[in-house]
Amino acid sequence: MNRIFAIILISLFFIACQPKGRVYVKHKALSPNIEWLKKDKREFKLPIDDVNLTYNLSIAFRYANGYQFQVAKIKVTEKSPSGKELVYEYNLKVREDNGSYIGEPGFDIWDSEHLVESGKKYSEVGTYKYIVEHIMTKDPLYYAMEIGIVLDLLEAR
Repeated sequence: MNRIFAIILISLFFIACQPKGRVYVKHKALSPNIEWLKKDKREFKLPIDDVNLTYNLSIAFRYANGYQFQVAKIKVTEKSPSGKELVYEYNLKVREDNGSYIGEPGFDIWDSEHLVESGKKYSEVGTYKYIVEHIMTKDPLYYAMEIGIVLDLLEAR
């Protein structure tokens, strides 16, 4: 009985911690060696059920102390259910001009979330694929731990 109560309590905690309107969140580890190789692309499958909704699309980036750059340059390829492909490049700001890290700290690990598209509308119902890769000149990208996709519901029309 205590075990069931504990499971329910933990489930409620995770539900309560999700921001209102958060419809998709997925993170993928990059490497057990705390690095991101150019060849290591991560794919996310994002289901869209209603084209009348508007979203905010964000990229989540987890990194460790020692990340040496001010930004993480990434390329995101978006493939629609019908196969239409769009490519975006983003500079995720990871450090302030004074060198301090940006994000939520957890000992020597930082979680950052970067809004990359506000007011996003999807044109097709179905599963969109997002392929994320780094496009930094240095390879591997040390102290990079996870990359993720976050989709928040903005409004309905």
